[in-house]
Amino acid sequence: MAAAARRAASSLLSRCLYASPRFHGGRAIALSSGILQRFSTAAATEEPITPPVQVNYTQLLINGQFVDSASGRTFPTLDPRTGEVIAHVAEGDVEDINRAVVAARKAFDEGPWPKMTAYERSRILYKFADLIEKHNDELAALETWDNGKPYEQAALAEVPMLARLMRYYAGWADKIHGLIVPADGPHHVQVLHEPIGVAGQIIPWNFPLLMYAWKVGPALACGNTIVLKTAEQTPLSALYVSKLLHEAGLPDGVLNVISGFGPTAGAALASHMDVDKLAFTGSTNTGKIVLELAARSNLKPVTLELGGKSPFIVMDDADVDQAVELAHFALFFNQGQCCCAGSRTFVHEKVYDEFVEKAKARALKRVVGDPFKKGVEQGPQIDDEQFSKVLRYIKSGIDSGATLVAGGDRFGSKGYYIQPTIFSDVQDEMTIAKEEIFGPVQSILKFKDINEVIKRANASRYGLAAGSSPTTSTPPTRWLVL
Repeated sequence: MAAAARRAASSLLSRCLYASPRFHGGRAIALSSGILQRFSTAAATEEPITPPVQVNYTQLLINGQFVDSASGRTFPTLDPRTGEVIAHVAEGDVEDINRAVVAARKAFDEGPWPKMTAYERSRILYKFADLIEKHNDELAALETWDNGKPYEQAALAEVPMLARLMRYYAGWADKIHGLIVPADGPHHVQVLHEPIGVAGQIIPWNFPLLMYAWKVGPALACGNTIVLKTAEQTPLSALYVSKLLHEAGLPDGVLNVISGFGPTAGAALASHMDVDKLAFTGSTNTGKIVLELAARSNLKPVTLELGGKSPFIVMDDADVDQAVELAHFALFFNQGQCCCAGSRTFVHEKVYDEFVEKAKARALKRVVGDPFKKGVEQGPQIDDEQFSKVLRYIKSGIDSGATLVAGGDRFGSKGYYIQPTIFSDVQDEMTIAKEEIFGPVQSILKFKDINEVIKRANASRYGLAAGSSPTTSTPPTRWLVL
């Protein structure tokens, strides 16, 4: 019960991508064929597939060693397919953050990492990328088991992208140059780029490994040391991949990984006086808290990547079939749990009815079920909190007068599955058109002309992303105002 309460409280301090052929590195990915169920409840009544991976790392990673939390407490990480416990993970707290920061500071001030040549750092990151590829299937299985995303998505797109990103950042390590600028008289100005020190990083649960790459890769390439707090919903893949990074030759203390909750471990990291830089990805409300904690401590610089309510625009001369597929992917990808999801679909009035009918047909064909099954497009939402939140938004859409075109309820009776849901006749002032749902709920809005839709698309407190279906009438530069 205590862990459940901490998980609920942690919503305050915790929160893209590709279609791929179903082969990786010349070999077929091992998946159970199962029985494919489309928009029905039959798939959810079957016994879940046993994941093809073992959970080997559940402790905190501090100073190169896996250790228990100082308090000895653990918390359960859950299988979103069933709500059952996968493993009990060490629960990091304020004292553990302190231990991790001390290790990172010592590694930065006294260790070999910042003193290595950039070439030496890049070699470790390149070797790390090789190990990621070697362990592709295990990493993908952990990601799917802990997160609920389709295994094919993880194994064929996200884990390969993790390796690709690490190679990209490794390539930058020896290309970080300064600048010499002439000044008045016999003087010049020299700009040097140096490691900032200890980087605190807080990542969300929707893309655990990719968020890990986007935070850890650049910081290491630049010679920094790191204290990383994972989302309490998805700690497993980061612990596994961090073990591989040490196997690649990363010195002790350079990367420290703390599993824990936002109000304790996250807040301690954001407010720590010996953390030099903070990066956070998550909800907008939590980002405000993180920014305040950083400012009230040592005024450390903060990088934030927060929520979105992004528009996807379909003009009257668009290929409707193509637009339906693009808009479907833009919203439903990753169970709708994507900050840049195209969650407001604006469709020109001339093609609106046709678009709605075809969008409904596509949603009804969407394959929902156990993410370890071959061909499944949509798995469960991350946890009960998010599951319940999405259902509340669906009820809000119905209550506000939007037309429920497809879905609108849970999928099956077990786990956190939700039917792909579509609303038409959505108005700008409705809650489902204004707030980030972070789930498989598509809102379709009607517009008359381009000037109107650009104004409405921008009438949002979010500013993260925007998209449009290919069109012949509107020059690409016209969309730059979005």
